[in-house]
Amino acid sequence: MRNKRLPYLIVLAIILLAVAYLLWAGRVPWCTCGYIKLWHGDTMSSENSQHIADWYTPSHLLHGLLFYGALWLVARRVPFGWRLVIATVVEAGWEMVENSSFIIERYRAVTISLDYFGDSVVNSVSDILAMIIGFHLARVIPVWASVALVIGFEVLTAFIIRDGLALNVLMLLYPLDAVRVWQGGL
Repeated sequence: MRNKRLPYLIVLAIILLAVAYLLWAGRVPWCTCGYIKLWHGDTMSSENSQHIADWYTPSHLLHGLLFYGALWLVARRVPFGWRLVIATVVEAGWEMVENSSFIIERYRAVTISLDYFGDSVVNSVSDILAMIIGFHLARVIPVWASVALVIGFEVLTAFIIRDGLALNVLMLLYPLDAVRVWQGGL
């Protein structure tokens, strides 16, 4: 019984280590506006990525679906809890890298996120938890439903905020002026 809980305790420890690192790195614990909202929907705001959930939360849920699928392909014999540990390490690692000065400046230089100054710690933890929810969800829903969620959330966020997981990755790694212009609504 104890061995079955160990991966989940490790997941909790990873989240706490990420929190400690982000605070040590100077990230604000929560929005400097002085309060925490469950949802903040204005992406062109200094409060974006500062509250519990925002339009980028679906991309973290998709991380969970995609990590589950990838780990099922390459490590399906590894118990679920340990695959979750691997996914959490990757997601927490991304949250730490995403909030580094280098990546923040990259976002500001090559995307429309000119007012992006990094995530609050509350938002980063929420992003990790969204990934965990997606990972668990992928375990219980059919593959076609996971694919539908990925496509649905990508279309929804592209339509509403002109961004999403695929566009975010594209613009971070290989920025295209045409995409940047479209994202800016010009």
